[in-house]
Amino acid sequence: MIECKGVNDMEEKILTNETVKSAAPDRVIKLQIKDMTKKYDNGDGVEHIDLDIYEGEIVTMLGPSGCGKSTILRTIGGFLDVTSGDIQIDGKSIVNLPPEKRPTAMVFQSYNLWPHMTVYENLAFGLKLRKTPKDEMDREIKRHLEMVGISGMETKYPSQLSGGQQQRVAIARSLLLKPSVLLLDEPFSALDAKIRQQMREEVKKIQSELGITIVFVTHDQEEAMALSHRIVVMNKGKFEQVGTPSEIYDNPASRYVASFIGEMNFIPQADGSTMAVRPEEVFLVKDGEACDMSGTIRTIMLLGHYVETNVQCGENVIKCYVQREDIEGVNVGDKVNLKFAKHHVF
Repeated sequence: MIECKGVNDMEEKILTNETVKSAAPDRVIKLQIKDMTKKYDNGDGVEHIDLDIYEGEIVTMLGPSGCGKSTILRTIGGFLDVTSGDIQIDGKSIVNLPPEKRPTAMVFQSYNLWPHMTVYENLAFGLKLRKTPKDEMDREIKRHLEMVGISGMETKYPSQLSGGQQQRVAIARSLLLKPSVLLLDEPFSALDAKIRQQMREEVKKIQSELGITIVFVTHDQEEAMALSHRIVVMNKGKFEQVGTPSEIYDNPASRYVASFIGEMNFIPQADGSTMAVRPEEVFLVKDGEACDMSGTIRTIMLLGHYVETNVQCGENVIKCYVQREDIEGVNVGDKVNLKFAKHHVF
């Protein structure tokens, strides 16, 4: 029997996402959104949003463009007024406070660094407004540059830095203000894949060291899985599901969530429902063994440490992941039987 084990990259992200935190009742609520509505003039926006975010937690708003995730983040930061409802940090309402008076700091996709200021001057700007003593300011700037991995760049200008370096400066600038909640609005989407991965690792390390509460917005499911303690999957201004990466991946609450997170085979059923099966939950079995479907090997693609195998079953193409050593002797055109270890029905 050839077993399609859980070797896909998405599952590895979930399994290695250490210390996933549960919403235990004894944990302290840091940020609370209560029945919040934000409507734009054209009728778009979000409504009746309720969410508790706990101290020291990374919560990611995940969804496609226009689903409302950035709208929620900007209402928390004070860059958008709420239409109704309340937002509280540490039990105190912040909806009537301007951005600079809120215990939050926001990192944007576009970095928002002053181009005419050096790295040091960019980092010192907010501290000077707070009348921080010079020796303390020097010490804190040096410490935060070390924290984000760009020590010794104090005298450089933003134009002399790479995109990843500029985003590290932007993160250091936000952390210097010691916010109660750090807001990250798709901060890595302009970076290439390798740098994005490095930045995710840096943010996770920094969050672990500081224990800071982070609200992260992204449309990248891999990013959400890699970073988050909990994920809020959004669709058209509403929450489809809120849960840990494992909960979202293993038990999607709707077909939308199942299709948005990871790979999924969707198989129409005679009664009008749809069976959903993860590729790593598909087994290739020999003749005579119990099976759920039969078909013909359509493609075999080596993808590093595992092989993606697609099987034509009538009008459906079923994808499964097979370890390299288990696919030896199987060729395109071979007849195979499929067994599903686990499935969902929507």
